[in-house]
Amino acid sequence: MEFQNTREFAQQLDAKDKLAKYRDEFIFPHVNGKQVIYFTGNSLGLQPKRTKAYVDEVMDDWAKLAVEGHFYAEKPWWDYHERFAGPLSKIVGALPTEVTVMNTLTVNLHLLMVTFYRPTARRYKIICEEKAFPSDQYMLKSQVKFHGFDPDDAIVEIKRREGEHNIRTEDVLAKIKEVGDELALVLMGGVNYYTGQVFDIKTITKAGQDVGAYVGWDLAHAAGNIKLELHEWNVDFAAWCSYKYMNSGPGNASGAFVHEMHHNDMDLPRFAGWWGHNKERRFLMEPAFDPVRGANGWQVSNLPILSLAPYLASVEMFDEVGMTALIAKRDLITAYLEFILHEIDKEVDSTFEIITPPNPEERACQLSVFLHGEGRALFEYLMKNGVIVDWREPNVIRLAPVPFYCSFEDMYEFGQILKQGIVSHKK
Repeated sequence: MEFQNTREFAQQLDAKDKLAKYRDEFIFPHVNGKQVIYFTGNSLGLQPKRTKAYVDEVMDDWAKLAVEGHFYAEKPWWDYHERFAGPLSKIVGALPTEVTVMNTLTVNLHLLMVTFYRPTARRYKIICEEKAFPSDQYMLKSQVKFHGFDPDDAIVEIKRREGEHNIRTEDVLAKIKEVGDELALVLMGGVNYYTGQVFDIKTITKAGQDVGAYVGWDLAHAAGNIKLELHEWNVDFAAWCSYKYMNSGPGNASGAFVHEMHHNDMDLPRFAGWWGHNKERRFLMEPAFDPVRGANGWQVSNLPILSLAPYLASVEMFDEVGMTALIAKRDLITAYLEFILHEIDKEVDSTFEIITPPNPEERACQLSVFLHGEGRALFEYLMKNGVIVDWREPNVIRLAPVPFYCSFEDMYEFGQILKQGIVSHKK
């Protein structure tokens, strides 16, 4: 498609957009009395309007039924989480028994590492990517120390080549082969939070398992954003937050995946709790732990229903639309945003460097832009003028044109505000 940097062209794209109606399903903040252009769904998604009804339903059941809501609410609380199995499994490419919801992201990764990081004197190393999200870095270091190893020795980071912003798959595979039989675990982000690079999950997973390691993924920036086939790719485990692309609300419950090949292995250690116990016998209060056969067997405590309610509202919206339609719009609107950035760059004679891979297969709903010659003042100008973007040191803004609620006209309007901001700061 030949793009044009005009409002009319952007409006034509919106008129053809089959997902355009979903924009009205979300609540937008306002700046200076005007609805914002929202580019930070990769940090916190907007609130779906339907969320309130789901939360109100739980509040009403709590008021009317109190403890009996566990069994007699319209959506009984004791099996509330089971409603996620169908829609979530479609989002991440899993069997319904392979997914669950529980806790929060880093908590889930820690719990999953109880099972999948069991170092020995010989096989103890972990491979991750350079500049992983800080929470993952802290988690990995604390796990390694807990097992009595030195993080400087046990944690192997895949680094970017000199002068490059993204990690090459060939370098990941080479490092896996190099570490070889010392490798206990590969744990990487499916999408790098800083650059927006999408990793080749299928290829990396196979390479790690071929040398005898487990392979897990932090899908915080991937779930609800990219095509995932966790079951078919034979991923051992994964976890993701729900508040970014899945719009469940700040700090909300996490999703988790455990491949079915591990479901019946009772020799795998795990930290047990009664909500992971055999559902049919849970209330018998038996002393011996009998885990549910499936990802639910990794649950620990009963679920926070008030947190799950907005998440359920969102995953049911995903089920209506489907990942295929979301990805199709994602690719088009991201490409249009890339075009707008290059056009504005030429008009104002500035120097933007998009550090996200140009190949659509290696990126998703994010463009990270290095603002050479521009500083934080430009970021602040955008924010004051109703463009909500994300700043990352030293000089990068992250732009996520989320297909559920961003419009093509937003992309055009952003370009005009960006141009005004650059021109005003050059005067």
